[in-house]
Amino acid sequence: MNSKDLFGKALQDYQNGNYSEDLITSTNISDEDELPLPYLFRDYKDMPKLEQKALELAKGKILDVGCGAGSHSLYLQKKGYDVRAIDVSMGAVDVAKKRGLIDVMLKDLIDEKSKYDTILLLMNGTGIFEELSKVSKYLSHLKSLLNLDGQILIDSTDIKYMYEDEDGGYWQDMNATYYGELDYFLSYKGEDELPMKWLYLDFDTLKSACDHVGLRCELVMIGDYFDYLAKLTLS
Repeated sequence: MNSKDLFGKALQDYQNGNYSEDLITSTNISDEDELPLPYLFRDYKDMPKLEQKALELAKGKILDVGCGAGSHSLYLQKKGYDVRAIDVSMGAVDVAKKRGLIDVMLKDLIDEKSKYDTILLLMNGTGIFEELSKVSKYLSHLKSLLNLDGQILIDSTDIKYMYEDEDGGYWQDMNATYYGELDYFLSYKGEDELPMKWLYLDFDTLKSACDHVGLRCELVMIGDYFDYLAKLTLS
């Protein structure tokens, strides 16, 4: 948690009525892009179909990992579910509380110890794994948090298309480090956040990592932009 928490500051500004500019994101393979703050406060009707599907499938006691402004958790809480939301951004936790989320805390996934029926990792949930070498560690930990009939609902994107050239070939050495490992940069109001590692996983790689730690991995839905929703259960 050694960041400047610019993400949290931006959420707090929006929540407190001080919205004047959006977050700027980029990666080592993509140019700057705006992340509009209102999007992080969206209602169910404005969510992508993958997220709506994940919320429909959620059941029992729920953990929302990387909850941000708490939009997913708030929807589930209103439905009457017992939801715990966690995030490593102090600002995000503060905003989620102000928006009415009952059980929300500043916590890293690795420090979570309770058992759940549903664990949500949405908005590229594989991102927090950081790099391919850490996927097994995170999946094993997630597995330890599942009740017997529990499920992990996680989304990601196969970003191989970002390396394609006009001839349909690939400009990256696909045998080098895994192509979904990115350096992620964020800035807000002229300040730069410390760069962080962020992982996009194609479905087959996620599935083989799940096989390795004893989780069953099934494809629930494919989105419009090479993204997908997967459901992991105890095998």
